[in-house]
Amino acid sequence: MKHSLFFACLLTLATAACSFAQSDQCSNCRKDANDVPEANPARPTVATPATLTPIGYLQFENGIQYAADSPEFSSRLGVNQVTKLTVNPWLQFLVQSEPLVHTGLGPGKEFNPGDVLAGLQTVMLAGRGKRPTVALSYFKHVYAGAAPDVDFGTPEHSLLLLISDDLGGFHFDLNGMFNEQVDNHVGRAQFGQTISISHPLKKFTVASELWHFTQPFLKGNAVGNLWAVSYPVRRNLIVDIGFNRGLTSTSTQWEGFAGFTYLLAHRLWHDKKP
Repeated sequence: MKHSLFFACLLTLATAACSFAQSDQCSNCRKDANDVPEANPARPTVATPATLTPIGYLQFENGIQYAADSPEFSSRLGVNQVTKLTVNPWLQFLVQSEPLVHTGLGPGKEFNPGDVLAGLQTVMLAGRGKRPTVALSYFKHVYAGAAPDVDFGTPEHSLLLLISDDLGGFHFDLNGMFNEQVDNHVGRAQFGQTISISHPLKKFTVASELWHFTQPFLKGNAVGNLWAVSYPVRRNLIVDIGFNRGLTSTSTQWEGFAGFTYLLAHRLWHDKKP
């Protein structure tokens, strides 16, 4: 059943991506495709870029994630979604959610909603020349779903330091996370670090990532190595697929994911003319 659900979700994502592409074709009959800004996806890596999305445009990052062999579950299939809106060159608002999660532990199988987090990201230092872009991001846990988490959990509060730069034809995203994990009304500090490196290969982009999170309630460490490939169907529509391998005994051992990032082709507001 879990494989049927995975392929059903994958087919749904593919259908949605095709629908967005067809919608853009209709829009481009009235508007030059080059007038639409490029999407700036954070998925599918754990790391988030320090740069923001285009100002005034809604960006949707949608995907599915299948995970297997973790301390809290034997299998997990989740639908994830992130909505972003940048309001000026320095500030972006975000909402992250998992509308539906199917999990199994032994013979038990169940569907549950996942968690919802809301936050913002602000650029502290704009990149220019050899200077990297530096940003801070904050998330608050606003809805606690019943679905079990993957190995690094869901923070109650999360503060991130984000650094992005290009060097020698490679793009680097480095994040440092300072989280509060809560279990049975007990809060503990969690720390995480990740580095993602990507490089274009013809029309594709190949990304590799090494990430680490402490597990304060398990007194362990979750470590993983992620690989992903993305392809720009259009400037504002990027599809991706990849996998992650857990490297410690308390890590989720295998994860596979696929999804797309879509930047809505119409700006929500226009600058006032002087």
